This record gives sequence, structure tokens and C-alpha cells, in this order.
Amino acid sequence: MNRDAKIKEGIMKWLVQISMIVTTAVLAFIVIFVVVKGLPYIKPSLFSLTYNSENVSLMPALLSTVILTALALVIAVPFGVFASIFLVEYARRGSKIVKLIRAMSETLAGIPSIVFGLFGMLFFVTFLGFGFSVLAGALTLAIMVLPIVLRASEEALLSVSDGLREGSFSLGAGKLRTIFKVVLPAAAPGIFGGVILSSGRVIGETAALIYTAGTVAQIPVSPLQSARTLSVHMYALSGESLHVGEGYATAVVLLALVAVINVASSAILKRTVRNRI
Repeated sequence: MNRDAKIKEGIMKWLVQISMIVTTAVLAFIVIFVVVKGLPYIKPSLFSLTYNSENVSLMPALLSTVILTALALVIAVPFGVFASIFLVEYARRGSKIVKLIRAMSETLAGIPSIVFGLFGMLFFVTFLGFGFSVLAGALTLAIMVLPIVLRASEEALLSVSDGLREGSFSLGAGKLRTIFKVVLPAAAPGIFGGVILSSGRVIGETAALIYTAGTVAQIPVSPLQSARTLSVHMYALSGESLHVGEGYATAVVLLALVAVINVASSAILKRTVRNRI
């Protein structure tokens, strides 16, 4: 390796290291800032099952967040995974329909969330008559994260070696059996990663839910009841200017929820891969 190549390699190495340090420092600063601001306001009354103007409890919002996230993923993940199976396993690669669906999914992924919220309000809330409800919010969120699940699942399926498919076919397995017994297990880590990204976007969404799920601080007992998530709860508290500290405390709980989901997902994924091996 000549001198110029060594200099360029050294510069690139330093740039990569500096980028890593800056990124880590920014993330650490945000987390530490939120924790320092919100930790003093975390108290038992903040986790009361009933919300009122005195305790501004986040527990109804926490439970609503879990319900909305689970419902949105239950709707979006099957559609996204099966659509990716069609694109990769059945549609002819490079066909016009594949290009069209990819272009549409990329376009949907880039649309601002407030546009999805307006659509959800006009279609689910008003036209279908769901009103401001958990169901309207979950359906809107499912449409939002569908492109993420679709693209992640498609890339995961494409990364599976054709040799695995050919080996399964040579042993007498059919197309459907090969997909569900060979291809999907091999692509599981990539698909699971898309689901984790989707859950992160659902948990942190605010604009779309204000227009669809509403802002009622109660534990929903029916899909047609209104509810607020942690992000909407935090937005409402900060907007009132009376409970900004509790808003930071809600942000701490939101960060903890995302961390728990990521850790649990990683553990489940590792266990699944280990059992498959």
C-alpha cells in the first residue's frame, strides 16, 4: 500500500471514529438530559390508575400505548410479511408490479405522519364512524408502519440464499412448505428488526393519534373508546405549562418502555435463532 492510500485510510478511520463519538455523545446527552429533568418528578401518584388534574397520572397513557402498539402491529405485520412473500417468492423479479409496489411503499414511508392523521380522521373517524377511538388510531398507525414492515421483510427474504430454496425443492418440498419451513425462519432476524423499528415509530407517534385516537386520559375498555398514548400525554402536559416536570417524567417512562421492548425483542430473537440452529 502506497503512502497516499495509507493517508486516505487513516483519514477515513478518524472520520468514522469521530462520527461514532459525536453520535454517541448526542444520544447520551439527550438521554441524560431527559432523565435528570424527569427523574425527580417520578412518584407513586404518577402511576395511579385514574387520571385527574392533580396527579396527572401517566398509567392510563402507558396502558393505552401498549394496547395501540400491539393492535397496530397485529394488523400491519401479517399484511407486510405476506406482501413481501408475494414480491420475492411469487412475482417475477424486476416486473412492473414489483417496481410499482416498491415505489408506493417508499412514497408512503416518506409521507409526514400528520397526513396519515388527517386521512385517518376523514376515513376512519368520520366516514366509517369509528369516532376518536383506539381502533381508528391503530388502523392509522398500521398504515403508517406497513411500508417499514414490507421493506424490511422484503430485504430479509432477498438476503436468504437461493441455495436453501433449491435444497428444499430437491428434497421434495413444495413452494409453500419451503417458504414457511426454510425461507421465513432464515429471514426471521431481518423481519424482526423491521417489527422493532415499527414498534418504535408507533410508540413515539403523536400527530396522527391526536386526529384519530383522541386525547382522553382513560384506560380504554373498548376499541371504540378514545385514549391517549404516552407521547400524546407528554405533549398535552408540556402544552399546558403547568406540569412540565411531569412531562419530562413521562419522557423517562417512554424511554424506559422503548429500552425494555428492544431488550426483550433481542432476547426473543436470540432464543429463536438458537433453537432453530
